[in-house]
Amino acid sequence: MTFISEEILAGRYVSGSRLPAERALAADLGVSRGAVREAIKVLQAQGIVSASVGAGHGTRITTTQGSAFGRMLRLHLALQSTSYDDLTETRVVLERAAAQAAAGHADADSLAGLADLAEQMAEVHDTALFNDLDTAFHVAIAAMADNQLIRDLTIAIRQAVAGRILDAEERLEDWGSLRLRLVAEHDGIRQALGSGDGAAAADLVETHIRSAHRALLPADVR
Repeated sequence: MTFISEEILAGRYVSGSRLPAERALAADLGVSRGAVREAIKVLQAQGIVSASVGAGHGTRITTTQGSAFGRMLRLHLALQSTSYDDLTETRVVLERAAAQAAAGHADADSLAGLADLAEQMAEVHDTALFNDLDTAFHVAIAAMADNQLIRDLTIAIRQAVAGRILDAEERLEDWGSLRLRLVAEHDGIRQALGSGDGAAAADLVETHIRSAHRALLPADVR
């Protein structure tokens, strides 16, 4: 995800550009084809790429350097100098609003998408892939809110903290237990959205964000 984002910002990938095949990308980046495949799914959910099958098709860039996504990526870069605690508090405010609004727009397809992401997270043990799926889950909720600014800000802030969260996950001794807890919390959020209870969904999102950050990044290392 980071590689493709940087290529778009540098102008090396433009709208309509075709990405290399999964095998080539995996070899270039030193990751598995499965990791590439899941990252592309996340980028599809964010509207950055589209994928089709058949001769002459494949995965193509659907955004541009100067698009709203390009501006959002620049915001992401600016956020790198913002403290982790400030980013956390901003996430809480933003994602509470997203959950509250999403409860009023949830439909069968969007809820099924959340359930699919949660199911994949329950089966994934690779921390980097889990992190990408986790980002996709939160971005999907922001997209359900039907507010483009909330969606773009959510993506920017998630990407600003992703590296630090991933580093913490890889160092955590009891990562397996935390992973299952996060999946269960996601399921609770999804159920609240499905029942149309925006207040409960917002509260669950806040609890989820704060408890995860406490577990991953104790106060003395933030």
